[in-house]
Amino acid sequence: MFSEERREKILEKVETNGRVLAKDLAEEYNVSIDSIRRDLTIMEEEGLLKRTHGGAIPNQKARKSPQPRTSRYGTGDASQQAIAKAAVEYIRKGDAIFIGGASIHYVMMEHLPRTFPFTVVTNSVEIAYHLRDLSNVETYLIGGLMKESGNMTDGLANEFAKQFTVDVNFLTAGGISEKGISTATPEVALFHKTVLSNARRNIGLMESVKIGESLFSRMTTSLSVLDVLITDDEVIEGNLDMLKSHGVRVRLVQGDE
Repeated sequence: MFSEERREKILEKVETNGRVLAKDLAEEYNVSIDSIRRDLTIMEEEGLLKRTHGGAIPNQKARKSPQPRTSRYGTGDASQQAIAKAAVEYIRKGDAIFIGGASIHYVMMEHLPRTFPFTVVTNSVEIAYHLRDLSNVETYLIGGLMKESGNMTDGLANEFAKQFTVDVNFLTAGGISEKGISTATPEVALFHKTVLSNARRNIGLMESVKIGESLFSRMTTSLSVLDVLITDDEVIEGNLDMLKSHGVRVRLVQGDE
């Protein structure tokens, strides 16, 4: 297989799977890992993808389309599973917490505590539906205009969100960088800005591929709003240093935890 043909197939995998690992590609195409790294470097220079520690991901767009329901509400990958398991450790008896409608929030559902009572505030119909059978959880669903995802983030939902103070907000976004925490749409950014400003603690849940990224609209320019950021251990060292320089306490988890 010529290198050009190999790169075309790598690009297909990146676009289909959302992420590739250099060691897996080397095994699949029976070439050295250095050859794969050269492929990824060339493809990054051509604007086809973005290299990460150990592999590559698609190029981020400032405004990207919402995830389809099948991928948003799935079981999650190994990194999301590890982040979700670590996140629920911050829930205590009697807490009021906010859980949104992102894919990482849905992964949290299977790991929520079952042995003590707590309250969940959510703007997601899908999350609320999942919680209905948990007898130890009292659920408040924020109202508003429902989007195709089942989430509500419009002006009415924002007004509803102002009525609640929560002990813990499990915050995620499309990107986090020295410019702040950002997402693809201003409506979503404004909604989550309200939630994080009314939370006693903000726990960030971010896969490493989101760190160093800036999307279209910022929910906050200050990273100090985060009490903890949980991410996977494939985060690039420079991005880790950036977070720590802004006073963010980072908790690294392994995808096989």
